[in-house]
Amino acid sequence: MSSPIVSAETLATWLGDRRPNLRICDVRWYLGQPPGSGRAAYAAGHIPRAIHVDLDTELVAPVGPGRHPLPEPAAFAAAMATRGIGNGDTVVAYDDVGGWVAARLWWMLDDLGFAGEGWGGDVLVLDGGWQAWLAAGQGVSTDVPRTARRDLHLAPAWRRVIDRAALKGRLGGMTILDARAAERYRGEVEPIDPVAGHIPTAVSAPTAGNLGPDGRFLPPDALHERFRNLDCAAPGGTVTSCGSGVSACHNALAMRIAGLPDPLLYPGSYSDWSTAGEPVAVGADPGSPPAR
Repeated sequence: MSSPIVSAETLATWLGDRRPNLRICDVRWYLGQPPGSGRAAYAAGHIPRAIHVDLDTELVAPVGPGRHPLPEPAAFAAAMATRGIGNGDTVVAYDDVGGWVAARLWWMLDDLGFAGEGWGGDVLVLDGGWQAWLAAGQGVSTDVPRTARRDLHLAPAWRRVIDRAALKGRLGGMTILDARAAERYRGEVEPIDPVAGHIPTAVSAPTAGNLGPDGRFLPPDALHERFRNLDCAAPGGTVTSCGSGVSACHNALAMRIAGLPDPLLYPGSYSDWSTAGEPVAVGADPGSPPAR
């Protein structure tokens, strides 16, 4: 299986070659910032030929479990088709927060078969993001490309997902990776959700642990070792979680880079779990499954 990430240098070569089916998606978005902050960053400067894809309005359902529920696949496909993304394209997503927002778009397209199913597309994340592009001395644009609606066929249902009820019934039998910052996992701070802590039995796996000092992903063997140490080879399988199903996709992406089996995503994540009043654990210890 080919790597799901691409370097700034390779992307620059593709742009220089005027690769016709290249679709670059600026997915910048900032936790806790006013709506539109990512679009403002895009307007100030972006990779040439990039469009801006907004997390809140294009990658999220209006209502559902958790803060950022997955949209219906048909609605997502229609939104992306309207933005000029079609079957057979090479989509490259980037952000400037370590790749965890870009990973959400990667995961959504990948889970719905954009890169498979005989449709011939590919979806990648720019390794190192916006910062790597600038560090490589590449060009910046403020032009907004014109896009025409394309034909986009995707699978009719999300496939690698698990909901709260199913996860609750399997606590203790699966490895749950919590992608949030360690202090939120331990319950020391909670800026958004109603109760501090983590899902019982979940292990702390912050997205920062997938990256090197330069903001690029660690080599595949290092990522493989990281997830092996987090017990991602457990026979019950792995679930990725976070606050609302966005940064959890970063761990799924890192596991793909490492060549490990794809985990399930808990889209509602801790925002769904805590709002529903489910038991939580605090501290560095994962905790035990609640008594049934």
